[in-house]
Amino acid sequence: MDWPAGLLKLLHIAVAMAFVTGVVGRWILVRRAAGSDAIDDAHRYAEAAEPFERMAIWGSNVILPIGMLTAWAKGYAWFGLTTGWIVASVVLLLSVVPFVPLVFIPRGKVFDAEMASARAAGQVTPGLRAAFADPAVTFARRYEIAAVSVIIALMVLKPF
Repeated sequence: MDWPAGLLKLLHIAVAMAFVTGVVGRWILVRRAAGSDAIDDAHRYAEAAEPFERMAIWGSNVILPIGMLTAWAKGYAWFGLTTGWIVASVVLLLSVVPFVPLVFIPRGKVFDAEMASARAAGQVTPGLRAAFADPAVTFARRYEIAAVSVIIALMVLKPF
């Protein structure tokens, strides 16, 4: 066994597991927060999603470089970018990146303001409900989960 390539592959898989855990964990807790009628519960669920958010952010920043190093260490030409399933995976992963500055950051600031306002009011406000139901964020999160699901399938099946 080629130990450096094997260790990089193991690291890549570990980072992928952390990334997927972050994406899915965040999704579950934010959905629970959105469904809460009590502001304290909504806030607790939203706060509990924070570590998962950090895992998703960290994983998304690290997974591509480690994956490329793994492909290189395993002997793929051009860091694997000549293999269809790797190219497709990279394109899907990179297609999520524009959501960060265009959706997640600006809408996250709106959400934070609405949560603070709702906590000051002592109830789940219509503004907070609207922030939870923001169609741009909902689309971006669903797209992110779909893209990650397809990437996992491509990495396991290596169809082309």
